[in-house]
Amino acid sequence: MVRFGPAQGPVVLVALPFWEEANRTRSVAVAMLRRLADHGIGGALPDWPGTGESLIPTENASILQWRDAHQAAAESLGDRPCYAVSIRGGALVDGFALLGGRWHLTPMTGEAVLRDVIRVRAAAGLRGDEHGVFGAESPVRVAGNRVSPHFLAGLAGAELHDQPGVPRRVVRLGHDRAPADRVIDAVPPWRRAEPQEDPALAALLAEDIAQWIASCEG
Repeated sequence: MVRFGPAQGPVVLVALPFWEEANRTRSVAVAMLRRLADHGIGGALPDWPGTGESLIPTENASILQWRDAHQAAAESLGDRPCYAVSIRGGALVDGFALLGGRWHLTPMTGEAVLRDVIRVRAAAGLRGDEHGVFGAESPVRVAGNRVSPHFLAGLAGAELHDQPGVPRRVVRLGHDRAPADRVIDAVPPWRRAEPQEDPALAALLAEDIAQWIASCEG
């Protein structure tokens, strides 16, 4: 788990989008965490089972393992006020942890993630219908990643965690007109063909998070 910023005070725990979207988004997330450090807010960027430096093969990972790993990462941060910063499908991972609040960037339901999986597979010339995803007995290829069909099945019906009494803020990018507390006119990093730095977007997101955490802290 990569750590940023001060060792005391509030800290954010980042959950990146799934699979290839994580690769496209990581550089913006890292820049955002560095800017948050300038605001006096700590940050943590873990690798879930089957991602990054994890020794577990991607095809052996499950959504339950990711949720457990998120909870364990939050607990490892000690008694500091901990806030989730979850991007896209990452918002489906932060439901187990005890948090001071949840800040979601363009959050997705499990069904929305699955629709994206079908679209990506169809664009790659692979079977793009639901049977091609749920009828598989071996790992399903999604944008170069071998994903367990059990992982995908675990996304069916998965909803975002909105805990009563726990602050939640939703920010969206570009032309996304789903309900949100704020919409920022910017190109979503996960929609770019290759990973790109976007310091202006990183600064905007960090400022929004910092102001929101300040309001949560009172």
